[in-house]
Amino acid sequence: MQHLTGVISPRKAGTLAGLFRERVQRSPEATAYRHFDSRSRQWLDTDWQTMASLVARWQRAFQQEQLKPGDRVAIMLGNCREWVLFDQAALGLGLVVVPLFVNDCPENLSYVLKDSGAKLLLIQGERQWQQFMQVAERLEGLQRVITLEAIEDRQTDARLLWIEAWLPTGPVGALVARESKPEALATIVYTSGTSGRPKGVMLSHSNIISDAHAGLQCINVYTDDLFLSFLPLSHTLERTIGYYLPVMAGACVAFARSIQQLNEDFKTIRPTIFVSVPRIFERVHLRIEEQLQAKSPFARKLFERTVSTGWHRHEYSQGRASWHPDLLLWPLLDRLVARKIRESLGGRVRLTVCGGAPLSPAIARIFIGLDIWVLQGYGLTEASPVISVNSLQDNIPASIGKALPGIEVRLGERDELLAKGPNIMLGYWNNEEATAEAIDRDGWLHTGDKARIDEQGHIFLTGRLKEILVLANGEKIPPAEMEMSIIADSLFEQVMVIGEQRPFLAVLAVLNKERWDLLVQEYKWRSVQDELLRDRSVESVILKRIALRTATFPGYAQIRRIALTLTPWTIENGLITPTMKLRRNRILEHHSADIERLYAGH
Repeated sequence: MQHLTGVISPRKAGTLAGLFRERVQRSPEATAYRHFDSRSRQWLDTDWQTMASLVARWQRAFQQEQLKPGDRVAIMLGNCREWVLFDQAALGLGLVVVPLFVNDCPENLSYVLKDSGAKLLLIQGERQWQQFMQVAERLEGLQRVITLEAIEDRQTDARLLWIEAWLPTGPVGALVARESKPEALATIVYTSGTSGRPKGVMLSHSNIISDAHAGLQCINVYTDDLFLSFLPLSHTLERTIGYYLPVMAGACVAFARSIQQLNEDFKTIRPTIFVSVPRIFERVHLRIEEQLQAKSPFARKLFERTVSTGWHRHEYSQGRASWHPDLLLWPLLDRLVARKIRESLGGRVRLTVCGGAPLSPAIARIFIGLDIWVLQGYGLTEASPVISVNSLQDNIPASIGKALPGIEVRLGERDELLAKGPNIMLGYWNNEEATAEAIDRDGWLHTGDKARIDEQGHIFLTGRLKEILVLANGEKIPPAEMEMSIIADSLFEQVMVIGEQRPFLAVLAVLNKERWDLLVQEYKWRSVQDELLRDRSVESVILKRIALRTATFPGYAQIRRIALTLTPWTIENGLITPTMKLRRNRILEHHSADIERLYAGH
């Protein structure tokens, strides 16, 4: 691994646009980005100098729109090279970037564009245009809509321009450096909250740069590292760690084609680092379990031995376990089992950062046991976003690591985790009341998460302040912990524990179709699918599986009823956020009839 150009310091960068220009100057001919070209059906590389020339062209196009520093411009694209071009061109002109999730619903799109006062919007193509047209009449302040893909039917909206018509032709000169101050507003990121309207988190250039730089002090990233980018760039975790941090370190980023093609992209790109959320690991784990089910008892035992030996090897390397003769078996177990699974991720992954939600320690243990180093971290959009992370030298997957350098953490009332540092947001856009609730007079950000901190500084999440279910008898249960235990059963794709002011706990569950079909075959159930999902004898079988997973919880916290479905909760149907968190209130509303059935007569 090489540090040919060195990490760019916050002082040297100044702003996010300054960071980009410094990278271009230090390594103009190094590969910056890799993307799949649909025309040639090939993966193509772009060096930093070429990126600078392209950014300059985009800046001239922005200037034609008569935009002023501080004006907001919005982007609604999947991860691609154009996302970076738009972002850097805008930031270099002192504009404020407002990212939108590519599949967001029209209502959210309308709210964010109107609340931010965005004057220009970049979209992908026909699908996003149709979403926009549903709310176009409400957006009189939006002056221009640019589309990457040509759209035949403009539907009489004169604001629409195809990118090829928007970008200037001919020589455009060098990058414009209309310097913002480091503390100036760089972006407004609307948090996709689990309830209520999203809030616009205001992040400055220095907020984001300080957070990326602090991350590099915990995890080394080298110039020959290759990131695979697939979490949405509208999600601050991917934007800071999967985009700005590689610019700071001089690493290359490859943009995955889609989540559906991710397996193939891993094998083609062969990344060394990627940023993920727990759901990706859960899906890989589910695939491993399905493959093991089809193998012999010996093969399953061999897998278990590999994981246990690999985990002991990890703990030994961390100084938390003594040497054991079993460690001598690792080269053989690695060759027979672990290496084959690593090949499914390209065979070169040296670390992956996992955030957005807690990853089950049991699943983390499996991947680490297979020599795939999962480093769990923690943060919020309001913290740019990372507050803490594990490191290769000190990795406790049950924890969310230690606070990044320069960030203070402490426990407040009811053990709430509080954070303070240069990464903490400027506040919420047009919402002083919400800002005052989130950041106290002493500058501490109130995360809403409960935690404990050990003597060495490792942070362990213990629940959510607001996500506590209170049963009718007054007993309190943190649902997230139970949900994590239940979801470890591969039968379940998604689960939500319910029971607020009810006599007992119940579960709403989305089943994995393949595992459900196997269960139906195993028990020889005969009925119409919908009737089978509501059959009490079927429910009894599944409740027994859940009971095995939740046996360690108190007696009053046992699950007594369950509503089953095969229809997943998605971003498109509004039941999960773009960061894959459950929208609990919406799920409750969506399944109101099921809930009443579960509690009927009680």
